[in-house]
Amino acid sequence: MNLPNYFLADLPTEATLSPKMISEACDTLKRNREKFLAPRSTEELVKILSEIAAEWLSPENKFRKLALDFGPAETGFSKPILEKGLDNFFKLFTRENFDALLQQEFGDAQNVFTHHSLLITRHSFWRAPEFQFHICAGNIPNPTLTSIAFGLLLRSAQFVKCASGASFLPRLFAHSLRELDPKLGACLEIAEWCGGNLELENALFSEANCVTATGSDETLEKIRARLPLKIRFVGYGQRVSFGYVAREILREETIAEIISRAADDVIAWDQNGCLSPHVFYVEERGAIESDRFAELLALELSKREMDEPRGKISTEAAAVIASRRAIYETLAAHRGDAKIWASQNSTAWTVVFEPDVRFQFSPLNRFIFVKPVLELKFALRGADEIHEKISTVGIAAPPENFLQLAQEFARWGATRICALGQMQNPPLTWRHDGRPALGDIVLWTDVEARGNGL
Repeated sequence: MNLPNYFLADLPTEATLSPKMISEACDTLKRNREKFLAPRSTEELVKILSEIAAEWLSPENKFRKLALDFGPAETGFSKPILEKGLDNFFKLFTRENFDALLQQEFGDAQNVFTHHSLLITRHSFWRAPEFQFHICAGNIPNPTLTSIAFGLLLRSAQFVKCASGASFLPRLFAHSLRELDPKLGACLEIAEWCGGNLELENALFSEANCVTATGSDETLEKIRARLPLKIRFVGYGQRVSFGYVAREILREETIAEIISRAADDVIAWDQNGCLSPHVFYVEERGAIESDRFAELLALELSKREMDEPRGKISTEAAAVIASRRAIYETLAAHRGDAKIWASQNSTAWTVVFEPDVRFQFSPLNRFIFVKPVLELKFALRGADEIHEKISTVGIAAPPENFLQLAQEFARWGATRICALGQMQNPPLTWRHDGRPALGDIVLWTDVEARGNGL
């Protein structure tokens, strides 16, 4: 794959980055921002992001072709999973969705650098960091691409540090931006190195106004401890998700659709994101029993493996799955109320049915637990120990039950509730971990007079 060496991540693998190279890159980014990004209107930036997305959705787009041709080897995801994941992501980039996001985050407030008149007695302005440093996880690409897009909306110069081996898709996105608008592309840097390189990271910490990071809670604490107090830090730690299926929806005429949606959530990005379900809690006493739900889900995952296969995983990850399977195969052999279904001669998918309602962490890569519950309170009790780490709950229920269940989960502490089948497809307006998408980054100024001093 031949790409111009526009970004540090484009350099040959044998190239060695130095703190001096990082500092020089930061200086260039800041100068380019002042000339090429800060003066842009929000409308123009939304237009550019929407155009990039439209190009990525086109089968003829060269960057999309590169992603699908080289992506399986570079990312570990199969071509069908990459294709569906990229489509679901880029279809969110529309003018209407960006307008909804900006209205939600800022209302009628103006960017202090692009608005110059005060016409009312009270006005609010927001200002974004001039320079953002993103430390990105490598499990799925969406959070990194979102950070880049949001940074552009805020008119920040950006340095994106990808996890080792995870720069492929961010690089392609950055190149597509640079091709469409070279001046905007010059306000963005993409690099890749193993975490914990203190010299390189300290060089960036000394330049950034804001640092964002995605990773384990331990990683975030280490980063936070190293940052000067003047730098704003926004961290996204470990989160887990699960699904909940109400008995009223477990009917012969609806079960095929519900099973298909559940499978959608399991196979999206091979279950590797924080929004992917570890467990499906299924209410008992439906027309379709909970163990039958698990059996049907296993059949669906087996079918999906034909057309939407799981990507390659490491030997270590496969060993973890095999070990967990062995535990539940032994349990199922000695207990009539525990069952397991699994792909033959591979670790491609696994469904475990067990009556213990305690939340179980899945080894992921299409390994899902199904747990029967009499009613909602038992699911909440089972997941209570980790409720502070819950991100998304995907619900399958009739419309008249959905809102009531959503309210119960919201009171309990879930920060995102959606329909089953959409767990890995949050809207552009999604408040990550219950926090403002853009509002956590900016600072506000409230003006309480006309500005004439009287």
